[in-house]
Amino acid sequence: MKKTKFLIATAILGIATFVAIAADHIDAPAVAGGTSDITDFYAFQGENTSNIAFVANVQGLLGSGSATQNAAFDENVLIEFNIDTTGDNVEDLVIQAVARDGKMYVFGPVAPSQTGLNSSIASNAANQVVVDITPYGQNAIVETSGGIMAFAGPRDDPFFMDFNRYGAIIGGVETEFANPGTDTFAGSNVMSLVVEVPKSMIGGSGTINTWVESKRKQ
Repeated sequence: MKKTKFLIATAILGIATFVAIAADHIDAPAVAGGTSDITDFYAFQGENTSNIAFVANVQGLLGSGSATQNAAFDENVLIEFNIDTTGDNVEDLVIQAVARDGKMYVFGPVAPSQTGLNSSIASNAANQVVVDITPYGQNAIVETSGGIMAFAGPRDDPFFMDFNRYGAIIGGVETEFANPGTDTFAGSNVMSLVVEVPKSMIGGSGTINTWVESKRKQ
């Protein structure tokens, strides 16, 4: 795969020791309803406590059935996990993923060739995984290479939010959320990318800063 420049489309920031969660469902006008819209970002310690998992969900509010079955990762969009190990809020490592012909190509963790808004795919990275994108309704396809595991495909939206109750609170009709409330996202799906890597590939100890970006090919 040749080097291709990508320009940032949207980003979500999180800070992780063991768990980071951020969510944002299609409220950014530039990407609303588009294939680069990030809905959720998670970073957490893996079941194997020597690993850390990074999860990016895109294309939120996909309906069940044909809407999800016809959904696909945009081949012109790069998904990039950024990892800051020195506390200066500048990425020291990136994990990059781009779809091609029904497969997701994952590169890194690797030091980026440049930081900030523009990126080039690190196609010569020592750490690489290629995984078939799991079709809707089928068991998860997971590939492992060099201790890195990767999955890409449709999944149920994991985020819980009672928007009707939220609206009532904002409007002054209610004062608190109901318990358990009604999940507005029930029955909706996302396109999900999951990459789990050994902590030893990230280096450092204690807290890292991590965020995810989607970048569209220019």
